[in-house]
This record gives sequence, structure tokens and C-alpha cells, in this order.
Amino acid sequence: MRSKRFAVLAALIAGGALAAGLAASVGSAAHSKAQAGYKVFLIPKFVGIPVFTQNSLGAKAAAKELGDTVVYNGPTEASATAQVPFIDAAVRQGANAIIISADDPNAVAPALKRAAAKGVKVVTYDADAAADARVVYVSPPSAKDMGYFQVEWLGSQIGYKGKFAILSATPTAANQNTWIKFMKQALKLPKYKGMQLVKIAYGNDNDTKSATETQGLLQAYPDLKGIIAPTTVGVAAAARALQQAHKCGIVNLTGLGLPSQMRTYIKAGCAKKVGLWDEFKFGYVAEYAAHAVLAGKLTGKAGESFTAGKLGKRTVGPDQTVIFDKPLVFTKATVDNYHF
Repeated sequence: MRSKRFAVLAALIAGGALAAGLAASVGSAAHSKAQAGYKVFLIPKFVGIPVFTQNSLGAKAAAKELGDTVVYNGPTEASATAQVPFIDAAVRQGANAIIISADDPNAVAPALKRAAAKGVKVVTYDADAAADARVVYVSPPSAKDMGYFQVEWLGSQIGYKGKFAILSATPTAANQNTWIKFMKQALKLPKYKGMQLVKIAYGNDNDTKSATETQGLLQAYPDLKGIIAPTTVGVAAAARALQQAHKCGIVNLTGLGLPSQMRTYIKAGCAKKVGLWDEFKFGYVAEYAAHAVLAGKLTGKAGESFTAGKLGKRTVGPDQTVIFDKPLVFTKATVDNYHF
């Protein structure tokens, strides 16, 4: 009897040790997985321009702080259909989340929904996709503000009178179209009744085509007073075209541009005032938002908030939208204060 009791006790001890070992092993594996962080794919409208490069650098800086990995890749030209293979590839390569600037909100939606069905969390930034294809949208400064600001920036240069054109990116770019909608809304105000929008041209976020479109505007409208280009590619190309045509100061230019690209043109008087936001910080906040979604701390409900590292608290507003930051304005007096 005594030997049987010893045998049972030994078995219990061995079983307990085995269970403890298994638990430790599982706990260690879980810890290792947590330590590994998330794999996030950042898909811009297209690669090869400073804006999206800065976004990627900001996202990677945030990922380093969070222990995540950011993979940056996308098409070489602005095309919604060209983004789809990169979405599908991200899923195949084990993405936990996708951050995307959608070239066309509806064209990329089916691919994003397929990704979400496989457990991938989708966050849009810069240019939104269809609302049911993502969790949250990290937005530039208020679309209404950006539309109204750009009308005012141009109006103040041309005495609120005269013909002007808009040089946009692609006809399907959601952010561009939203800003233009609010520009048209602003033009209905009494202050801008003397300003006449004569054409919206599309440079497809291509430097050469944007310059060609600018030249076409100068030829078609000899009395043109100004151009608004709410695209960094377009505004830089338009500034160069105005300079080459010796039209700086005759045709006034404003829009959204990087200070590093626009500095020379601003100082030469080819664009007295342009605006934007810090694109490095934009990518940084987008990655923190994606991490918060993956960690279950952010579902897109209005009023939710998360801390974007050293940039502080951000709160979800209507339409699952997080406003990234306030706009910056670059003039001859201020442009040297910015280095991105």
C-alpha cells in the first residue's frame, strides 16, 4: 500500500511538472509573439515622390517605437487598379494591417474587404476608401478648412477678382475631389463673388502631365489670374511651368506643396503662399492608429482616443475619422523654418 501511494504521488508530481512546463512553453511562445509586434503594410497612391516617402519614414519611426514592422510598397503611377495587387500581396505575405492612401475610394474597396475578411485590419490615411472597407480614416486637416483656405490664399493674391483654374491630381482622387467640393462652396460666399473658376484640369499626379496641363491653361486663358493646385506634384510642376513662361506674379499660384520642393519657387515669387502639413508626422500618426486598431483599443467609434507617441492624443470624430493635425502655411518669411 505504501509503495502504491508513493507511485501515485510520483505520478502527480511528474504530471504537475509536465503541465507547468507546457504552460511555461505556451506563455513563452505568446510572449515571443507579442514581442515580435505587428506586420503593417503601407500602400501609397504611388511610390517615388517625396510626400509618400516622408509618410513611410514617419510610419517606420513609429513602428520602431512600437515594435512593429512597416513594409512600404505601391504602384509606380497613380492608378486605383494598380493598388489592388499590392493589397492582395500584403494579405499573402501575412499582413496584420494595411494602411492605404486610396487612389479611388470604390475601386480598392473590394480588395480591402477581402483582406478584412481574412483578419487584416484596414486603416486609410491621406485619401479615404469606402467607409465600409476600413476601420478608421486618418485625415489631413479638415477637408472643409483646406478647401476654404486655398480659395482664400489665392483670393488674397488676386484682389478677389479674376479667372482662375484648379490643377488637380486624378479625377477619382477622393481627397482632391472633397477639397474641390469645398472650394466651390467657398466661392459662393460674397467675398469671392468676383472670382471665376474657369476649368479643373487633371495632371494625374504626374510631373510632366501636370506641367503640360499648366501650359494648356496659360494658352487657353490668356487673362488667367491664378491657379490652385491641391497636389504636391501639381503645384511644383505648375510653379516650374510659370517660371519657364515668365508668368510668375502675373498668374498667381497656390495649393499644397512640400517646403523642400517649393522653397526656390516661393523665394522667386512664383508661389507666394502654399500650405501642407508635416508628412513625416502624418505617416507616424497613421502607424500609431493602425497599432491601436490591432491592439483592440480603437474600433472607429466617435469619441475613442489613442496616444500617437510623442505627438500626443488623437480622437476619433464623425465618420470614423481622425484629424491628423492643423495645416502649415509656407511663405517667403516662413519657408526656411521647415525642412521636409
